Amino acid sequence: MAILQTTATPAAGGSAAGANKVVAAFLDQFLPTVLANAVGAAVVFAVVFAAVYLAGKATVTPLLDRVLEARGLDEHARRPIRKLASVLIVFVGITVAFGFAGFGDFLQSLATIAAAATLAIGFALQDVIANFVAGLFIYTDRPFRIGDWIEWDGNSGIVEDISFRVTRVRTFDNELLTVPNSQLTDGVIKNPVAKDTLRLQFTFGVGYDDDVEEATEIIVDEAERHPEILSEPEPSVRLTELADSYVGLRSRIWIENPSRADFVKIRSEYVRNVKQRFDEAGIEIPFPQRDISGRLELPPEHVRE
Repeated sequence: MAILQTTATPAAGGSAAGANKVVAAFLDQFLPTVLANAVGAAVVFAVVFAAVYLAGKATVTPLLDRVLEARGLDEHARRPIRKLASVLIVFVGITVAFGFAGFGDFLQSLATIAAAATLAIGFALQDVIANFVAGLFIYTDRPFRIGDWIEWDGNSGIVEDISFRVTRVRTFDNELLTVPNSQLTDGVIKNPVAKDTLRLQFTFGVGYDDDVEEATEIIVDEAERHPEILSEPEPSVRLTELADSYVGLRSRIWIENPSRADFVKIRSEYVRNVKQRFDEAGIEIPFPQRDISGRLELPPEHVRE
C-alpha cells in the first residue's frame, strides 16, 4: 500500500522536490539544514523565474510584435499591449517558480485570495472593466485612429489620444473631451476620413421660373473646375426636391485624402463659386415667401365718414 502511494506522487512535484534537494544538499555543506532548505527553495524560485521570464521575453515579445505589425496597429496602440504582455509573462514566471520551489500550499492560498479579491474588485469596478474591454476592441477593430475626425451622439472632433480606458477628442471649438471607451463602442461612430475619398453633398435651391438645365450645368462645371474635386467618381446633380419656394438640386462631389479642414474649405469654395455663377446668369436662390389673404375689419372710430 505504501508503494502505491509513493508511485502516485506527481511528476512535477518530484521534479520540484528534486531540484530543492540538490540545491539544499550543496548549501548544507556551508549552512545549517533548516537555513539550507529555505535558501535552496529561494534559489530555485529565482532561477526558474528568471528562466521563464527571459524565455517569455525572447519568444512572446517578438511574436507579439509580428502579430501587431500584421494587424497594422500604430506604435501608440502597441505600447500598452506590450505592457500587458509583460505583466502576463511576469505572472506566469511567478506561478511556475512557486511550483518548482515547492511552495505549492502557499501558491494555492495566494490563488484563493487573488480570486476573491478579483471578484470583489470586479463588482466595484464594473465601469472601469467595461471601458478597458472596450479599449481592447478599439485597438483590435480600429474604427478610428489618432488624427481621425469622428462624430458620435451629436459630438465631433479630432482624436488626440487612445488609452485602454478613455479616448481624448479635441472638438473644433478647441475643447478637449475625455470620452469613456464604452460610449464609443456601444453606439454608432461616424468616421468620415476612414477611407481615401469622401463624398460631399449640397442642395442648391433655384426658383421655379429659372432654367433647371442651365443651373445643373453651372453646378457640374464649377465642380469640374475646382482643382481639389475629383473627376472620378465624376460630379453629379439630381433634382431631389420641389419645395414651397424653390426647386432643390443636390450636388454630389468627391474629394481625396479628406480631413475636417479640407471638407470645410472645399465645400465653402465650391458653394461660393456656384453662387457667383448663378448671380451672373440671373438665377435666383429664393427665400421662403408667404402670401397672406383675408379681410381686415377696423373699429368704427377708425372708419371715415
